[in-house]
This record gives sequence, structure tokens and C-alpha cells, in this order.
Amino acid sequence: MASIVMCGGSAIGLCTAMMLANDGHEVTVLEADPGGPPAIAADAWTGWERHGVPQFRQPHNLFPGFRRVADAELPGLTERLLDAGCVWEEPLASMPPFIADRSPRPDDDMFRFVTGRRPVIEAVIAQMAAEHPGVAIRRGTKVTGLLTDAAVAGDVLHVRGVKTTTGEEIAADVVVDAMGRKTPAADWLTAAGGRAPYTESQDCGFAYYTRYFSGERVPEKRGPVLTELGSITLLTLVGDNDTWSLTVFVATADPALKAFRDNEVFTAVVRECPLHAHWLDGTPITDVLPYAGVLDRYRRFVVDGRPIATGFVAVGDAWACTNPSAGRGLSVGIIHAQVLRNALHNHADDLMALAHAYDVETEAVAAPFYWNQINADRRRIAEMTALRDGTELPPADPQVLRFMTAAMKDGDVFRGLLETIMCLATPQQVLARPEIAAKVAELGSEAVFQMPGPSRARLLELLAG
Repeated sequence: MASIVMCGGSAIGLCTAMMLANDGHEVTVLEADPGGPPAIAADAWTGWERHGVPQFRQPHNLFPGFRRVADAELPGLTERLLDAGCVWEEPLASMPPFIADRSPRPDDDMFRFVTGRRPVIEAVIAQMAAEHPGVAIRRGTKVTGLLTDAAVAGDVLHVRGVKTTTGEEIAADVVVDAMGRKTPAADWLTAAGGRAPYTESQDCGFAYYTRYFSGERVPEKRGPVLTELGSITLLTLVGDNDTWSLTVFVATADPALKAFRDNEVFTAVVRECPLHAHWLDGTPITDVLPYAGVLDRYRRFVVDGRPIATGFVAVGDAWACTNPSAGRGLSVGIIHAQVLRNALHNHADDLMALAHAYDVETEAVAAPFYWNQINADRRRIAEMTALRDGTELPPADPQVLRFMTAAMKDGDVFRGLLETIMCLATPQQVLARPEIAAKVAELGSEAVFQMPGPSRARLLELLAG
């Protein structure tokens, strides 16, 4: 079995640590933030600061893709989340009204999932990891670099541990980078004489304005969780312990929309969205929380057929990250963690084979979620830009349009769409099914129903109001 150093102790780092420990590996988690979770997970919203996670109080979701891996690899986690006040979500309970056949299907249970606010979710995971055999968590320990040996094969660097701010050197068979979006690990590799990973990076172009509410009754879902309304997109999420959140997504290149940071402006605009206005009918527990400057970034650590290093792997956002509006980050992260667990299970005694196998499976299993999100984001930014400039809207992807249209009319296609949204399958996998392809061809020709909301002109009036 291997000795593993996990750099980063957020939700995905800790889930990965527990999975690897289940295979008998000894895992040491090094987390830079000093404070651990409160004894009562529900107190994490007000009682836990995570300065290393700037999106800590922005919206997060645990889709069925997360639950499927967690139930298989980390039994008991779902129950712990429920005990902390997280709630079951039933996506099929709010099917589009145009679907006539609303009868249940044998596998409908796969769409259920448990979700809550990020601080509470992470507190539950942290408490479970602290009790987990084979996992040692050291908080307040910041990694500053890698311990490396001479290249093992040509220019392939070998990583044998890490260095910390105190000068401590910690040896490991495998170092796992779970330091999230802002990881410096690529710089460490090149500073040690290694090659840089293949990287694509750009500002995703979105800004987020979120407000949290509480109340005795969680708002009824009258529209999609993520709803595109011209120049804005609305995200409505149920949280734990009688809370919920409302988020407005805008293009950062649309300066008039910066007014959403004002509580009254935020409320005035949402009040004119008929399917979503009732989400304001609670007690606000925060002001509007802005967040911007989010990078789309993808890294690949096998370049030109050769790993850039052995003894080093990256997981979750440290590998690839994108616009969080779709709420897939934690779900794709735990799917990627399972890919790592399987690769290490099969290749712990051959680190070169591990690097190759992990790369291949990452590209096959996790990367499609990233690239599909990138394509959706670019389409959406192009639409927002055209609306801002008063120019013609870019043409929609005809296949995506037919898929979305058919999903509004047919229960099976709708379930297929849910699979793609909730990290159970990719659109390519769903559309390759003959029965789905046939229904999309039959039902996908009519225009998609337009969600009601303010026009661009009315939006600008409200923002200036």
C-alpha cells in the first residue's frame, strides 16, 4: 500500500482521502486553513471561516452524480448529511407541465439527491474524514513546494513528497493536488525542472450575485432550477435547515448589471420574474454576495504521450474548473476522485503506469463534463453579448435545441436531460440511445417555451431605479 500526501483538505480532497484509505493507503491531508469544522455541522454557516475557499458561501449543489459515488465509496455520508439538516431533492416532482405521461419509471430513484449549503456539507465531510481509519488531517499546514528526484525517464520528473512553510519535508509515494482553482502546483513542477502541464485558461466571463434566505416553507419550484432570462440567468437552490438561495448570473462585460450587488435592485428585478419571485418570500440571512473573476481552466499532465511527473496527480478543480453556475463542481470532483481511486488501486506499484491510466480515464470519464460546460458557457456569453449590443443572437446548436424542446414534452427525454444536468451521463451518451434519438427527432422541431421575465429595456430601467 502507498503513503499519500493530500495537498488540500476541502470537500473533494477529504472525500478522495477517505476513498484511498478504504483501499489500505495511509493518507495525510495537509490543509492550509487552521480552523476545523464546528462540532455541530449546522453551525458551520456562521461558525466556520475558510479563507482558502473564496466561493465557500456561494451556491453549491450535490447532484445525483455525487450521491452515486458517495453511496458506493463512502457509505454513511448521505445519512450524515441528512442528520445535519441537508434535504432530499426530487427533480422529477417538478416536470414541465407539457409532459402528459408522468407515470414513474423503475430507475427513477437515481435522480434523488441530498443537498445543502457548502459550509454545512463540508463540515459533515470533514467530521467523517477526521474519524476515518487511515486518514490523518493536519490543519494549518501549508505546502510550499515539491520534493523531487532526477527524471526517471527522459524528462519525466519524479515527485517524492512536499515541503511546508515551516521547512518540514514530508515524504510520500504519491502526492495528490487537491488545492482547488488557485493551485500553484504547476509552478512547483516547473520550478523543480519539470515540464509544464498542458493548460487552457481564460476568464469564464460571468459574475454572480447571491442572496440567502430562510423560512418555514421552502419555495415551490415553478420553473427550472437554472433559468435563462435574456441578459440574466437565475439559479434557485434549496439549502439545509430551512434555507435557500437565489443567484443572478450576468456577463462581467455588461457593466450596467453590476447594480445587482444592491439588495433593493436585486429584489426589484427578481420580483418581475413570475416563476421565481416567490423565492424572495423569506427572511434574508445575507446581503447580496458578489463573486467574479472565475477562471475556466483545464490541465493535462500527460503531454505528447509522456507524463510530466510520476508520483504526482491532481484531482477535482486542481485538474479542471469552470463556471460554477451549473452546480456540478462537487459532483464532477467526486467522480474524478473515484477515477483516481480506481487507477491507484490498479497501479500503486507502478507510478508510470498510474500516470498513464489516470490520464486516460480522466479524459474518458471526467473531461466530457468539463468540455460540455465550456461549450454551454461560450454559447451563453455570446447570447448575453448580443443582447447587450442589440445585435442578432447567435444561432443555437440545432441538436441541443431539439433535445431541450423534446425534453419539455416527453418524460423519457426529460429524464435523459436530467442525467446530463446532474452528472449521471453526458449529452452524447444520452443522445446515442436509439429510443431517445427517435423521440428527439419526432418532438424536437417546435420552438422552446420562453420563460417569462423582464425585457432588456425593462431590466435596465430596474437596474437604474
